[in-house]
Amino acid sequence: MTALARNDGSRLGRWWFSVDRWMLATIALLIVIGMLSSLAASPAVAERIGLDAFAFVRRQMLFLPLAAALMLAVSLLGPRSIRRLAVVGFLVSLAFTFAAPIIGPEIKGARRWISLPGLSLQPSEFLKPCFAVVTGWLLAEGLQTRGFPGAAIACLLLGVVLVALKLQPDIGMAAVVLAVFLAQWFVAGLRIVWVALLGGVVSTVAVAAYLLFPHVQSRVARFLDPSSGDTYQIDRALEAFAHGGLLGRGPGEGRVKSVLPDAHADFVFAVLGEEFGMLVCLFIIALFAFIVLRALIRLMGETDPFVVIAGSGLAFQFGLQAFINMGSTLHLIPTKGMTLPFISYGGSSVFAIALGLGMLLALTRKRTRSDAP
Repeated sequence: MTALARNDGSRLGRWWFSVDRWMLATIALLIVIGMLSSLAASPAVAERIGLDAFAFVRRQMLFLPLAAALMLAVSLLGPRSIRRLAVVGFLVSLAFTFAAPIIGPEIKGARRWISLPGLSLQPSEFLKPCFAVVTGWLLAEGLQTRGFPGAAIACLLLGVVLVALKLQPDIGMAAVVLAVFLAQWFVAGLRIVWVALLGGVVSTVAVAAYLLFPHVQSRVARFLDPSSGDTYQIDRALEAFAHGGLLGRGPGEGRVKSVLPDAHADFVFAVLGEEFGMLVCLFIIALFAFIVLRALIRLMGETDPFVVIAGSGLAFQFGLQAFINMGSTLHLIPTKGMTLPFISYGGSSVFAIALGLGMLLALTRKRTRSDAP
């Protein structure tokens, strides 16, 4: 039966025996952990703001299966279809990202959301994975097609994206997009002189962001000197990890979710640390690391520059987002409001991550000459 299955010429059959099932299983495990974390952290937050206790839980239990379906559907596509999807997604999400500061509601001093009937959308979340694939395509074309200014066009698009994010403003998101772009350019064979030059540019931009944006100054100052400002959430998060110890207080026994405003979203890792302990947190870190490393190992065997550069960007982006969330919660870096992939609550984030991982699964599939592009 296995031999017959391997000879299955259907699209689904080819997908099953070409997709990285270890990566797929690890992502599925993260989704299950996300469901459990929603049950652990969301009810207390919902009750504190006057909602039904399971309001966030019901939404997340709807979001996660739909996101998983989106991821699987995208992973069925070939590289050419992934490229087309990314171009369309990039243009649409960029337009909405520019529109958000004009028509979006102001939340915590920024305008990053678009209100649609029945839901709110953060378009910049979808901009990230689509831009990584578009950049991969442009850099790859620059390597393969003599005279094609792929790097120049990619840099121009990067500038447009950074302007769109600055208008909201979302400096943290802009930093992530820039970091992923530089990582992709390095994979594409960036010369050492450009590395030095871009290092100077990045340093200049970082200093400018610190000088021009008060909220950036505040976050950096509170990171370097906790006594210089309000560090309530970070203090409670660190206390949660201390109380959780090695094995945790036990499911439902945590206290930090009752006092942290973002316990179900940006600080869900602290809730897991308090209730399930350090060992479970280390296991979650290992899951994220496994997905990134597994993807990079698969990409090492690829010969298509587009697949290598775009896939590396998606893998790096996924790992960087997880690191920023956990690093902020553990006070290893200045705080940045960024979700923990599939584990934090959030519709836009969950679907954007699913889109990015679907593209990554598609690009890391084993292909033969008979496979459709």
